[in-house]
Amino acid sequence: MMQILFWLLIVSFVLFYPMLISFYVFLPLLIGLMGYLFIEGIEQGKWSYILLSLIYFINLEVNLSLPFFLILVAVLIVYMLFYGTLSHLKKCKICRPLLTVFLIDVIYLGILLAYDFVFGTSSIVLDTILLYSLVVDLLIVVVI
Repeated sequence: MMQILFWLLIVSFVLFYPMLISFYVFLPLLIGLMGYLFIEGIEQGKWSYILLSLIYFINLEVNLSLPFFLILVAVLIVYMLFYGTLSHLKKCKICRPLLTVFLIDVIYLGILLAYDFVFGTSSIVLDTILLYSLVVDLLIVVVI
């Protein structure tokens, strides 16, 4: 019963949290955290992590009118280019998740800014909310 309640809570979070972000802009985006869960799902072969992360990414992009699949592209770039070298940090248990989340957030922001520049759009405004989102992402990964 507790496991069903736990998964119901997780699925509810994945489905409804991106909708809350569109109403309350002070809530963190949690892109790095979900990206890290996506990468861990790939590494450990856990399809539930991958599926929940993909649903979160798509839901977030749809609710915030962000470019479609750009978060997934940023996460896959981090996984293919940097995650293999980060696996050498086996002695430091917290370094790999922290660096992975930081890289996901920074690369996503860079790709989003490049997208805005190339297409002449304005998807996101750089302000302290993005910095707040990055800090909360890093803090949540430290706790987990």
